Amino acid sequence: MPMYHRLGKVPPKRHTIFEKPNGGLYYEQLFGTIGFDGMSSLLYHTHRPTMVRSIGEAIDLTPKIAVTKNMMARKLVGYNVAPKDDFLESRVPVLVNNDIWIGLAAPRKSLRDYFYKNADADEILFIHQGTGTLRTLLGNIKFAYGDYLVIPRGMIYQIDFDSENNRILYAESFHPIYTPKRYRNHFGQLLEHSPYCERDYILPQDLETHDEQGEFIIKIKKQGALHSLTYDTHPFDVVGWDGYNFPYGFSIHNFEPITGRVHQPPPVHQTFETAAFVVCSFCPRLYDYHPKSIPAPYNHSNIDSDEMLYYVDGDFMSRNNIGPGYITLHPGGIPHGPHPGAYERSIGQTKTEELAVMIDTFRPLQITEAALKLDDGKYYQSWLEDGEH
Repeated sequence: MPMYHRLGKVPPKRHTIFEKPNGGLYYEQLFGTIGFDGMSSLLYHTHRPTMVRSIGEAIDLTPKIAVTKNMMARKLVGYNVAPKDDFLESRVPVLVNNDIWIGLAAPRKSLRDYFYKNADADEILFIHQGTGTLRTLLGNIKFAYGDYLVIPRGMIYQIDFDSENNRILYAESFHPIYTPKRYRNHFGQLLEHSPYCERDYILPQDLETHDEQGEFIIKIKKQGALHSLTYDTHPFDVVGWDGYNFPYGFSIHNFEPITGRVHQPPPVHQTFETAAFVVCSFCPRLYDYHPKSIPAPYNHSNIDSDEMLYYVDGDFMSRNNIGPGYITLHPGGIPHGPHPGAYERSIGQTKTEELAVMIDTFRPLQITEAALKLDDGKYYQSWLEDGEH
């Protein structure tokens, strides 16, 4: 991203003595990425963060794949994912490869009985429905409808929901998640032509410091398995930290669309990037203003990427029979474009109210068994003149 942030108390010099008010030392921890080469933060714990009492049996979380080589455009009815009480059990992976797991979740209850750490992947949680607070050992982030929560791998967290009505699109990325390179200068600052800036970030606040001993369960995802470790002290015992590696939020409503006289290609909607995929935000915006412009997107070939679109709200101008919570997948290797009638009816329109999240992967996505249960099975025929309108 990179952006410096600091909460709580830290010593004036790193790697030096930091004494507690009543005697003893605070324990320093480097929370870093890519060895010692990536972004990092320095944390100061009340207790050693290494005290494991016991380790339970691992649970395999590997998604069950139904289709490994897909050449079918698909439509998944996301709201058919059944709500579940437990936050982790509510997660349903639907489209996966070795770079990313994309899934849906409808958790009813707050995550309070244990703590969670994804040691495999950075996470993006897109909040479609619900409000609450992401609670982490580096501070808390309040969230609402339309927020992206970006959680770096290794972050210990819990999550509080204000009600039982919650819907989340999530992505687990096995590559670090960054802002797009073309929006940053060589120092990392977002440039003037970027569709958002550092002011738009929702940074951690309200650092919780728990000086508690007992039995605290942290469920850790590593190598596609969920390990349950019981620690001797509360993991939220950090008295202060500073650095560049921390969770943050960003509201899709603060994305400022880039428009032009003629139709702009999808990269103008880019919000995040990795070495293996990009995330784009389609937001309410004015349409193209050339007198002969066609606002609907032109047909285009996905040769090098699979395109997943998650529909949030609005009119979805280029699609027929699409509603909130739907996912469409347009696989690489074949062209796709606006549905019958959408191209023509877009002419003369001045704006759109659509809201959607797109993830384009550079390697093919596999279809899980859970995804097939959500698939309408006929979307690939919806471009026929007598097809789905």
